[in-house]
Amino acid sequence: MGCEKYKPTYILIALNVAAYIYTSILSGNALQTSIDVQAQWGQYNLLVFNGWYYQLLTSMFIHASLFHLVGNLLFLLIFGLRGEEMFSLPEFLTIYLVGGLFGNILSLGFGPDFISVGASGAIFAMFGACVIYGRRSVRQSILGALVYAFFLFFINTGAGVNIAAHLGGLVFGLLLGYLIATRRKPNHEEKVRQSYSVAMPF
Repeated sequence: MGCEKYKPTYILIALNVAAYIYTSILSGNALQTSIDVQAQWGQYNLLVFNGWYYQLLTSMFIHASLFHLVGNLLFLLIFGLRGEEMFSLPEFLTIYLVGGLFGNILSLGFGPDFISVGASGAIFAMFGACVIYGRRSVRQSILGALVYAFFLFFINTGAGVNIAAHLGGLVFGLLLGYLIATRRKPNHEEKVRQSYSVAMPF
């Protein structure tokens, strides 16, 4: 059932790295992405409101700095590899891309002057889906998973953080992960039980 053989996590990491190299060349700076490049390829709400809808997608692959990129890709590696074991390829891509898109759409509520970049909304979607799936698929209480998910959400808030993207991605991932686990066939539930009953503390 998993999609490990397609290596979607490594492909997404490669796409993010390639995008950062490209924006670094445009910015003339390997450590930070210029605000002009962020406005062009990230999510600049003013431009989205004027028809640049592609930014809702491209912003998921643009990062403000090298530190921003490395931090996000570390969490993508952790939760992406776990997601590969839990979800089929269509499920994996739906969680990641649609979850990130949902978070970016919520970010439009910050008004026209808001600029946002980064994969964190999509990563939060994958995190939420993995946490809830690991509990629901073995028919255990999801309360601990919800507490764990929102705890990680709250410790990742602060200045410069797009809370709407994080929250939107997390909520989407939790809902879709729950739905997938509820509909999963019993033989896959047993596989998840054996693989994750010890690894998942919540």
